[in-house]
Amino acid sequence: MNNDQVTFTSVSKWLKIKHLLLVDTLVKTRNMHITAERMNLTQPAISKMLRDLESLLGFPLFERQTRNMMPTELGEFVARYARITLDDTQSFVEQINKLRRGGHGHIKVGAIFAATSIVLPDAIAKIKLERPMLSIEVIEQTSNQLLEMLEHKKLDVIIARFTENSHSQLFEFTALGPEPFCLVANSRHPLCQLSQIDTETLTHWPWVMYPLHTPIRQRMESAFKKFNITPPSNTVETISMQTFLQLLQSGPMIAMLPESMVQSQLQSGQFKILNTPFQVAPQEYGVITRRDEKLSEPTQRFIETLLEFAQNRHAHLKKTGHSELGED
Repeated sequence: MNNDQVTFTSVSKWLKIKHLLLVDTLVKTRNMHITAERMNLTQPAISKMLRDLESLLGFPLFERQTRNMMPTELGEFVARYARITLDDTQSFVEQINKLRRGGHGHIKVGAIFAATSIVLPDAIAKIKLERPMLSIEVIEQTSNQLLEMLEHKKLDVIIARFTENSHSQLFEFTALGPEPFCLVANSRHPLCQLSQIDTETLTHWPWVMYPLHTPIRQRMESAFKKFNITPPSNTVETISMQTFLQLLQSGPMIAMLPESMVQSQLQSGQFKILNTPFQVAPQEYGVITRRDEKLSEPTQRFIETLLEFAQNRHAHLKKTGHSELGED
């Protein structure tokens, strides 16, 4: 194989989209025959394309094994680049087609569940008044999943929070506000009749909880240790807000949820906040974009609108003495 150093000039002369498609597909299938079928090419053509790519890069991308093709360490790196570039290219194609049809572009926004009920709806409504032909796609997920999608360029901007210290090296973060949580149950729950609930009593009731891998659950586990409470064993785990609400409504379960997500149920009297010392510390969420990447003008304007509404909301809540509302 070629041992010369890889340069931008050399790569720009021969690297094509089909090479990236090959690497991306082969990493997914681990099989030359299936890859050839998916790319609508013959297996010899696929094999030659891979050999040429490895020769030009100067290192093997895959280990040829009896039953499958396993990516090498460098192969994994190339595959990650291929996936990001293909996603970026797909976004480019979508944007071009939108603009050709007279649109004002396309923004893909990711948001944690709480954000979709706080600043996001108002910001979308305002920017749609300014730019009716701007297409906005909103995806709700947890912070971890949104950050991965943002890194792979499947989203333009997200409203979420960092879940690892290393995220600050990859992304820019602009705070929108804190996201407090409250422990709630339906108003018929026996605990709602108590003026004060000791922390140990909480563990005797069934809980609806976020899964262990989510940041809010990790903060809850820390809170259990802080208050010297044995974590509840009678639990249902979900990230579905609809499931949370239905389970709380249908039985004697309790849950720690963002205040904003249960605001209407609290106001109607359907749910009540349990009066207990047990608390999970709030954490700031905000606008997150890829570091050192120039944003499109519509995306930049959308972010400015988000920040305007967040600042106005914070000022209003501070003036009225209410807490900021705000999932992982």
